[in-house]
Amino acid sequence: MATLAQWVSGARPLTLPAALAPVAAGSGAAAALHGARPARAALALVVALALQVGVNFANDYSDGIRGTDRDRVGPFRLTGSGAARPGAVLAAACAAFLAAAAAGLALVWLSRAWWMLAVGAACLPAAWFYTGGRRPYGYRGLGELSVFIFFGLVAVLGTTYTQAGAVSTLAVCAAVGIGALACALLAVNNLRDIPTDAAAGKRTLAVRLGEARTRVFYAGLVLMAAMAVLPMLNARPRAALALLALPLAIRPLRAVLGGATGEALLPALRDTGRAELAYGLLLWLSLSW
Repeated sequence: MATLAQWVSGARPLTLPAALAPVAAGSGAAAALHGARPARAALALVVALALQVGVNFANDYSDGIRGTDRDRVGPFRLTGSGAARPGAVLAAACAAFLAAAAAGLALVWLSRAWWMLAVGAACLPAAWFYTGGRRPYGYRGLGELSVFIFFGLVAVLGTTYTQAGAVSTLAVCAAVGIGALACALLAVNNLRDIPTDAAAGKRTLAVRLGEARTRVFYAGLVLMAAMAVLPMLNARPRAALALLALPLAIRPLRAVLGGATGEALLPALRDTGRAELAYGLLLWLSLSW
């Protein structure tokens, strides 16, 4: 039976900034529209965190029963290691998805944005079929696209809209920047796993691009996050504060571009998450101030 520490590790806490950052940025954009609603922001945060944890457990389950996680470097795998029964990991994923759905329903009810029910309905299958089902799209190189859409555009713009009842150019730019860093987080994760994913037949974008181009892709995503701030400066010069997060990406950039592999990329994964979280928090501060 898995210990509590193993369950926590299986939830992959290093990926949680990808859930926190978009809610912070979207809440800042809502404040810039004079529509900040702390209770709704809290519900959006529950949705994002529960979805992220649910995705992580669902991936653990699906990759584990396929045998993809048999020889992994990196975070502890509950299913692949045999520490937890596959059914228990699946139940944990479903519980997280149910929590996300419940918080999402409450958020829609408070905001009266009933059309957001369709967005929420799309989020759950997107989370499951990343590695689940017969033809998981994460095995076909579409993981980064999904992350950009759901943990960038949908998460930031949805947070803004359910608070302010509108979106803005600031919100769109924030969504692009957050989405780019969320993709960078996945890219460095998949870069680390290229050898084992390729051997298991998991054709992630990193496997398709190869190591050299994935390293350039990672750097391009960090640059994209920096560029996303520039269109904000006319309307909100203080948005330049978000650029102060990017020095946190220097160390992971050095590791990725310097050829680090395997366990040597784990600090890069952690530091990329920290950079994304700082970027989101600084956007919140600069847009709501």
